[in-house]
This record gives sequence, structure tokens and C-alpha cells, in this order.
Amino acid sequence: MKYMMTYDLMESARNTNEWLGATARAMASYPAFGLSMNPMIKLTAAWGEVTERTFARMVDKPDWGIRSIPGPEGQDHLVDVKKVVERPFGNLIHFFVRRRAPMKRKVLLIAPMSGHYATLVRSTVTSLLPDCDVYVTDWHNAREIPVSAGKFDVEDYTLYLTDFMRELGPDTHVIAVCQPVPLALAATAYLAAEDPDAQPRSLTLIGGPVDPDAAATEVTDFGRRVTMGQLEQTAIQRVGYMYPGAGRLVYPGLLQLQSFISMNAERHGKAFQEQILRVARGQASDHDAHNRFYDEYLAVMDMPAEFYLSTVERIFKNREIAKNEFTIKGKKVDIGAITRVAVKTVEGTNDDISAPGQCIAALALCTGLPDSKKASHLEPDAGHYGIFAGKSWRLNIRPLVLAFIDANSGDTPADSEKTVAKKVANTNAQVAS
Repeated sequence: MKYMMTYDLMESARNTNEWLGATARAMASYPAFGLSMNPMIKLTAAWGEVTERTFARMVDKPDWGIRSIPGPEGQDHLVDVKKVVERPFGNLIHFFVRRRAPMKRKVLLIAPMSGHYATLVRSTVTSLLPDCDVYVTDWHNAREIPVSAGKFDVEDYTLYLTDFMRELGPDTHVIAVCQPVPLALAATAYLAAEDPDAQPRSLTLIGGPVDPDAAATEVTDFGRRVTMGQLEQTAIQRVGYMYPGAGRLVYPGLLQLQSFISMNAERHGKAFQEQILRVARGQASDHDAHNRFYDEYLAVMDMPAEFYLSTVERIFKNREIAKNEFTIKGKKVDIGAITRVAVKTVEGTNDDISAPGQCIAALALCTGLPDSKKASHLEPDAGHYGIFAGKSWRLNIRPLVLAFIDANSGDTPADSEKTVAKKVANTNAQVAS
């Protein structure tokens, strides 16, 4: 019960700060103050505006905001977001482009479940849409999921991925970003053993912790310092009464946000100080660079406690993926079972979340895959965000990923056999007629 009270206390603090910001903005904007030359009046109104917006965004799920894309004929094509598979903890969604024939490239973009919504990869989706049919994993905020829906840990997450891959079929090219990288690798290996015909054509792994011990970061250091008991006591709470998931154990989004900001507290503090001054001078706008970034960065979601704790214990502490010891329902998932899915890793030299070496470890685990189907890329001077959504992605990495997809879009051996069988059947039918 005390954890539900703690959860509600955090929400009350957030709500209070939002109210204080709204009050300061409203009071400092009172018409009578128009006669005053005191600069503090404008600064107070600016502080209130920035504070209200900041704390309000923490509980709002951002909209995808992808309305249309330009077509090769010079016309715009409207984009609809359609649910392909609906599940309690996450959906598979399709960015359906109206009046466009199915594209040769079909991409499943696996978004992280690491505190932010799937809209974190909005710019990645936008950049891929003109050239691909894009599907995305849209994970749900755990506080909106009733306790009756059950648990959700790393094994459940991996099985969700296998179901999504089965739904899309073997012509799919998978791109996993950050947190889901090791589990996307495990899901592909699971299909290789259990349902080979459902395997994707290629798997691109971008900045993920396949082997966290390959290169130390603040994230991996934290994983080594804290015990599971300490983590459960300090990070896990029960959802408060005002949400459908009341009573569910979660790692709260607000607590995660506190950790995110503390890693670069000085930089974030300076960014907000400068924004307050810009608002006071009338130089800010609703969609300026600061608001575009922080509207997304501050929008956080609760993670199921089982998922968070099992990720820390099994992926970071026990290194089950790195040691090729990961199991699902007691059965080992052998990464070496991947023999025909092309695998590419992408890392950034300045990535302080998943440092170079952590992701490329996936290639060494694919012992059954020929070198001709392995590839890697290390992007110079690129940070974590840049390798999937920033300048590095737009200018260098995206073209490389599309080229890798095209190079591995041919028939697999199983597909070739089916094609031959189909041709033989057609020939026999023609002879019979």
C-alpha cells in the first residue's frame, strides 16, 4: 500500500508544479501589469509558461504527427496509422500510405520499451516511409494495463516480437533500436529453431546492449553496483488509484525521467534557463527546437516491474544473451541457429548509453551465419540518439541500412524451393490441359 501512496505522491508533485506554472503565467499576464516596466513580470510569465508545459508533457502520450509524405509523382500521400495486431502490452501498427502500391521493402521497426513511447523513433519512421512499408511496435504505458492482463517480462517481450514477425511474414526486414536489440536477436533465433519459414530476411541492430560488459558505460556501471533487492526496493512502485492499472507493480516513468535528467543535469538546466529567456523576449514558438525535443523527451511511460527487473538481471547482470544462455519457458534459445538471416550492427563512437563493442558482439554469437551475411558499421562522432534519429542517421546510416536491406531481399533457399515447386505445378497443369 505504501508504494501506491508513493506513486500518488509523485503524481501529486508533478500536478502541483504544473499548477504553479499555470498560475504564475496567468497572474503575470494580468492586463494591469502591462503598465509596469519591471522585467520580473515578463520573466515570471515566461517561467510559468515553460514550467506548465514541461510538467504537463510528462503524462501526455505524444502524437505521431505524420500526416503525409511526398510521392514520386509530385503528389502528397496521406498516412494512416492502422493497428495490425492488438495485444495488452503493445500493438503492431502499420503506417499505411494511401494511393501507394505495396513497397518492395517491408520494415518492422522495433521501438524501445525503455521509459519513452514508441514516438521516440518518429523521425526514423518519417525517413523510412518514402522508401518502405513501415510497421512499428507500439508499447503501452503499464499504468493503463489492468492487473488482470498478467505479467510481462523479457520472455513475454521476445514472444511478442516473434508473433509480430510471424504476422508480417518472411519478406520482412527488422530494424531494432537500443533496448530491444538483444531480444530481437533472441526472437530471430527462436524463429530459426521453431518456425524457420517465419524468419525475416535481415536484422539490423542499432546501438543495443548485446554484451553490456564489452564496453563500460554509466548504465552498465549502475547495473553492477546495485543489487536486485536494492533495485526492487528503490525503483518499483504500485500504480495509483486514478489509473486502470491500479495496483500493478511498475518502474514509474517519472522516476525514470529523474534518472535520465540526472545523467546530464547541467545541460538540461541550462537548456531550460535559455528557453525561459527566449520566451520572455518573444523569441520562442510552440514548435521551436527546444519544445520539439523536450515534448518527446519528457513524455515518459511506466514499465512493467517484471520487464524492468528481468532486463537488469538477465541481460545486464547475468548476460544471458552475451553468453548464449537465454531461455524461454525453460528452453534454450541458441543464437547459433540463425543461418540465413543477414545481420548488421550499427554503433556510434560517442554513444554513452550502449558504447561501441556492446552491439557488434551479436555477430560473434551468430556462429551458424556465413561472414557474407554479416555486416557492421561504426559511425564516427555519433551519439546514441544520432545513430537512429539524428544527423548521422539521415546522412550516413539510413542509406547503408537501405542498401543492406536491398542486398538481402533475394529468395531464401526455402523460398526458392517453393518457387520451383510452383513452377512445376503450373507446368504440369498446362500439360494436363
